[in-house]
Amino acid sequence: MAKRYLTTPIYYVNAEPHIGHAYTNLATDTLARYYRLKGDEVFFLTGTDEHGEKVEHTAKEQGQEPQNFVDGVVKTFQQLWDDLELTHSDFIRTTDQRHVKAVQQIFQQLYDQGDIYLDTYEGPYCIHCEAYWTAGRLDEEDNCPDCHREVKYISEESYFFRLTKYLPELQKYLEENPDFVRPEGRYNEVLKLLDQGVEDLSISRTKFSWGIPVPFDTEHVVYVWFDALLNYLSGIGYPGAEFSQWWPPEIQIIGKDILRFHAVFWPCMLMALDLDLPRRIHAHGWWTLRGDKISKSLGNVVDPRDLADRYGKDALRYFLLKRIPFGADGTLSDQDIVEVINGDLANNLGNLVNRSLTMVKKFADGVIPQQPEQATDNDLSNLAQKIRAEFIDEMENASFDRALKAIFQLVAETNRWLQEKAPWKLNRETDGEQLDFILYNICESINEVAYLIEPVMPDSSAQIRQRLGLTEKNKAPLNERSWGELQGGEKITIGQPLFPRIDR
Repeated sequence: MAKRYLTTPIYYVNAEPHIGHAYTNLATDTLARYYRLKGDEVFFLTGTDEHGEKVEHTAKEQGQEPQNFVDGVVKTFQQLWDDLELTHSDFIRTTDQRHVKAVQQIFQQLYDQGDIYLDTYEGPYCIHCEAYWTAGRLDEEDNCPDCHREVKYISEESYFFRLTKYLPELQKYLEENPDFVRPEGRYNEVLKLLDQGVEDLSISRTKFSWGIPVPFDTEHVVYVWFDALLNYLSGIGYPGAEFSQWWPPEIQIIGKDILRFHAVFWPCMLMALDLDLPRRIHAHGWWTLRGDKISKSLGNVVDPRDLADRYGKDALRYFLLKRIPFGADGTLSDQDIVEVINGDLANNLGNLVNRSLTMVKKFADGVIPQQPEQATDNDLSNLAQKIRAEFIDEMENASFDRALKAIFQLVAETNRWLQEKAPWKLNRETDGEQLDFILYNICESINEVAYLIEPVMPDSSAQIRQRLGLTEKNKAPLNERSWGELQGGEKITIGQPLFPRIDR
């Protein structure tokens, strides 16, 4: 049994969560469920980033103390993850004392070993993104290249992390481990960033006070990104004994806009701490609305609760993970969601489940026939075995769209097989054995689909298995699964349509 440590970014709390945050967490939750389906132990960490000038400024505008302000916003994130039924193991806050203690200890350690030094920072700074840029990285109008808002040029005393000391080691690691950053386009982007040149990182501020104090110089607070990245350590108990049980992360899922922090700054910080690097960093794309990135900075947020209430949690999960490759950008619209739900879920999967169980009720008195001798060696069972292997390969690469495509190939082929076998043309008295063979294998194929869709659509998976008369007890891990879980004799229930068609 392997141990898998999965992380999302921690989300900045200057405003409430939107669909972009939900997308990241739903994808990570899907991987967590997948690894548990394999029988692995999983630690899934998410949380909130609560320090920095922007938070201090927003709290002041609202007439609140920063701590009271962030406490209120954090509840909206926690409630959303509960509403979406995410299975995270812990929720880390950068205001937690366990995190503050870890950050100060690490800051002190790096200072003592000469990897942090005092100097003066001068250059452009975007308060909206809490990001420092070199002049050459600004957009054509000398604004922030991410949010395209005005930057301000600042000059202040700051502690710096000797990032450049570790860049040659990072360059070598990237060349030897091309799968470290995925997808390939993001890997190439990191190489390009290194070719353009990266400077030592300014990691403290004196012009605001809402942050973790530098342990040996309390006039400085730790810069928000240096503070935030260390949550991946503090969230699993660094430097305590339990930390080593989970480190390093199996995969760290992020949005593409924070790639340089996670693929350049973060690995160098870990090298300085003499810790193993994550096995993979996967940067997904953006959802766009009328061509614009959905973000708090641009003010065009979409509330994931609204979409989940309108279409259902499972249908929303399916759409977000099936619609685009995990790494590409996608367009969000009600029309697209309805097309996917009606096409894939209602017409294909939902229809297959309903018509198959209806035939079991009609031709076998609502009881799944006994497992026939040839049940484990026929076209449908052989296809299911092939699909299961493809599903595992794609999920290991976080290729959710391809994994779901494989599952729905099994749905389509089961529909075709059912149509070809035409059990409605058979007579129970003369063709009973063939009729039982067809009904059993159709039900087992539906069971296989239910099993494989569990990480993406957990509620729908459970409903299908329940309708097949199955429970979650003694369910075999994915790597040990074989065709033929149904023993026969299970009493089916039909129920309401799993995915009712949506009127446009």
